[in-house]
Amino acid sequence: MAEPAVRILVINPGSTSTKIGIYENLTCVFDKTVRYHRAELEGYASIMEQKELRRAFVLNSVQESGIPMTSLQAVVGRCGMVKSLESGTYLLDEHLVHDLTSEESMRHASSLGGVIAYEIGRQLSIPAYVVDPVTIDEMIPQARLTGIKAIARRSIFHALNSKYIAKRFCRENQKRYEESRLIVAHLGGGISVSAHQNGRTIDVNDASAGDGPFGPERAGGLPVSAVIELCFSGLYTKETIFTQVMSKSGMQMLLGTNDLREAEKRIDQGDDYAQLVVEAMAYQVSKQIGAMAAALEGEVEGIVLTGGLAYSRRFVQLIDQRVRKMAPVTVYPGEDELQAMAEGAFAVLTGREKVKHYGVRR
Repeated sequence: MAEPAVRILVINPGSTSTKIGIYENLTCVFDKTVRYHRAELEGYASIMEQKELRRAFVLNSVQESGIPMTSLQAVVGRCGMVKSLESGTYLLDEHLVHDLTSEESMRHASSLGGVIAYEIGRQLSIPAYVVDPVTIDEMIPQARLTGIKAIARRSIFHALNSKYIAKRFCRENQKRYEESRLIVAHLGGGISVSAHQNGRTIDVNDASAGDGPFGPERAGGLPVSAVIELCFSGLYTKETIFTQVMSKSGMQMLLGTNDLREAEKRIDQGDDYAQLVVEAMAYQVSKQIGAMAAALEGEVEGIVLTGGLAYSRRFVQLIDQRVRKMAPVTVYPGEDELQAMAEGAFAVLTGREKVKHYGVRR
């Protein structure tokens, strides 16, 4: 007689959306997405205040699915800025939720995923998890140091999708992730390029602020002297600078849009500046890939491009022409964070992997 399916609820809040999925084992049997107008969300004083709006959507969607809440065996949510962790699936507890609700973590709506998952898990008396938070840190010591003793480089990147896509690439190419050397470029509103060696992310640019390529909404690496001048000009508050670097710079500032499709439309209409901006963004991604190839001592089995920008043939070609001599380039457009979270929870629930606990040193 077949074993009953493991049923998992997955919650993925984004800056202007909330997605949910219900999985039976590794198959999604129901999913739904709601998108919010920015004006609607700006009516909330903080991201934490959006919790009930997003929680109500999750609960109403499960009811709409016709799948009884009581049949769920686990719930998993996105995880925001918490302390540095090794890769894996973590049990949500009060310590992890406390850090998810901190001021730094609550700069992005993804942190609400873990908070809502924890509440639903407690309500149903089932385990709640997060998988591969953005603060996954497996960097080698040489990658951390800077020339200023008080400043260390941080590992903050699109770990959930980057790890999942790296493992998918290995499965589809008869490789073991734990024995492979790959570069993964996640090309979204922010851009992170990570070097994967034998199952660990040994180096990556800090995608949260001020490191690596500029993206559709983020500034990327900046000349430090110019940033110091801005900070002490008297024209900006600390919060204004943070907001600008995190979400109102990059292509958004240069072209007035964060939509690559709009930028490409302008290029097709003869806009030379739009072409320069898009080419510069691809150039910086390519340079970062080259840096990660050096981190891997030039031994690279594959370069993987993923994220929303990877849907653009033009953008992919601009990168491919600069990096293809390093290693074969494979493209997985978009992201599959719901599937990645479901697989992480499933691996723990079925005993394939051990659950990890926040605060326990590796």
